Amino acid sequence: MRIDGFTDHACLIVSGPDKEGIVAAVTALLARHGGNIVSLDQHSTDPIGGDFFQRVVFHREGLGESLGELEADLASTLEPLGMTWILRDVSIPKRMAILASIEDHCLLDLLWRHRRGSLPVEIPLVISNHTHTAEDVAAFGVPFVHVPSQKGQDKSESEAQILRHLAEADVDFVVLARYMQILSGDFLQKVGVPVINIHHSFLPAFIGANPYQKAKDRGVKLIGATAHYVTEDLDEGPIIEQDVVRVTHADSTPELRRRGADVERAVLSRAVLWHAQDRVIRSGNHTIVF
Repeated sequence: MRIDGFTDHACLIVSGPDKEGIVAAVTALLARHGGNIVSLDQHSTDPIGGDFFQRVVFHREGLGESLGELEADLASTLEPLGMTWILRDVSIPKRMAILASIEDHCLLDLLWRHRRGSLPVEIPLVISNHTHTAEDVAAFGVPFVHVPSQKGQDKSESEAQILRHLAEADVDFVVLARYMQILSGDFLQKVGVPVINIHHSFLPAFIGANPYQKAKDRGVKLIGATAHYVTEDLDEGPIIEQDVVRVTHADSTPELRRRGADVERAVLSRAVLWHAQDRVIRSGNHTIVF
């Protein structure tokens, strides 16, 4: 599968300690290889002793045949400057697995956007600890896998099954579409790819079960959602995207839940899109989003 309109396009991500000459080195390198820059974004935390981040999309005829030469030149040019880099053919979509539970609004929204062509990924499978969404997922032509959750603290058996399915599907990243299970540190270490979660509030707030009732009880005036990368520290991973909507004392708990679901869908879809397009660069517990 190829993404239409992006043949012979590549995305280069560069990061490292800021210093004079990085932009010149990158642009000169691409010019040497016949690359025409389509877009270029960069950010420095501080020009003196700070960190530098850059995202470059460029076109190069016959990209596939030239990738090896490009990578060799990037290594010899950028690594002496202390920079790390990633080069990717953007016509090849990333493979995204989805983990879901009973609530289906985020799951179905991602599948719908993918079917419409507005989410440039492949979805090789959906894994759920319930079977409620099996028929809906099948209607989108996506394989559905049921892996029941284990009761108690030990989730090693179910996590091992999930890891096996993800490995067989050769996924590039995983999305938790309201997957209501806590993933262990062992799982996150073994999965080997980024995991994106949607949290049902504007972090940090109302952690735990029944967040909208807690929000109602507190008389909140804003509700929101946060998409972030998953780490071993629960709900404290690098934030990709957030959004809020205003509410009033007149809104019922079901209305808060409905409006919250709308925000969750929008925030998660933007985070997934940006990750799929290599617009998100992680730096410690922060992100730079171009």
